[in-house]
Amino acid sequence: MIKIQVNKLHTLTGHNDCVYALVEAPDPQYFFTGSGDGMVVLWDLENPENGKLMAKVNHSVYALEVDKVRNLLIVGHNFEGIHVIDLESRNELWSINLTNQSIFDIKIAGNDMFVGTGDGLIIVVDIEKRAIKKHLKISDKSVRVLAINPDNRTLAAGLSDHSVKIFDLITYEPIHNLESHTNSVFALAFDPNSKVLISGGRDAQLKIWDTNTYTLQESIVAHMYAINYLAFREDGQFFVTCSMDKSIKVWDSKSHKLLKVIDKARYAGHGTSINKVIWSSFNQNIISISDDRKISIWNIEI
Repeated sequence: MIKIQVNKLHTLTGHNDCVYALVEAPDPQYFFTGSGDGMVVLWDLENPENGKLMAKVNHSVYALEVDKVRNLLIVGHNFEGIHVIDLESRNELWSINLTNQSIFDIKIAGNDMFVGTGDGLIIVVDIEKRAIKKHLKISDKSVRVLAINPDNRTLAAGLSDHSVKIFDLITYEPIHNLESHTNSVFALAFDPNSKVLISGGRDAQLKIWDTNTYTLQESIVAHMYAINYLAFREDGQFFVTCSMDKSIKVWDSKSHKLLKVIDKARYAGHGTSINKVIWSSFNQNIISISDDRKISIWNIEI
């Protein structure tokens, strides 16, 4: 049995509403958060107590993404569109009014930006041309989460119609429609080391999919309530999930066995739903955000 030590390092405050968005910066010493108050804040893992305001928009921010090649921060502005910020000058370079719906996720592959919206669209934006390239209507329900295969050939989308849909990144054509979840799919990630896609959602289950055939390998009852997000450690050996049940769980990527539960009772965890979690590639700490308006940073020794 793998022994894991957990130490809570920091609790960060400053947002005035639920914190929904979390992404690592191109320099992983830093990360960004976005919230229901429309604030986007930059945090430094070396000096985490003092966040810096990067942007303030009129509506909630559910989605943030970074373009590491161009050193850009993409802000998903609910009911409006995207704002693109140059991280060197910290000025807005451009924006596009994309939608009157919620923007739930944003991912980048090459020159393409993929934006998942509340009306079942994936909007493809050409980053170089700063223009909409294509509208992919994939459902009547929300596109909640996107994931790009490390081979850069396929895009996965998790939807509120309970499905996971797989698309060709070049042609944008649908390849597979994965149906096993019994409720909305909120969490989605490709294992960086193996041909596996893991999905999770409101049914509190994790589903392990073989990406050669996109057949279901395993179903795991993982949490008491909805799984809101999942993320792999950089080396792919472990992954972490977070849930509406207020807990963070650490898993072994090969065996898919539960290794650790981080909660309020044992580790002074979040008091409400945990919305996103990432495993920092800067220092391997876990960063989590919650409806309790707080950001937590955890040292995990495995």
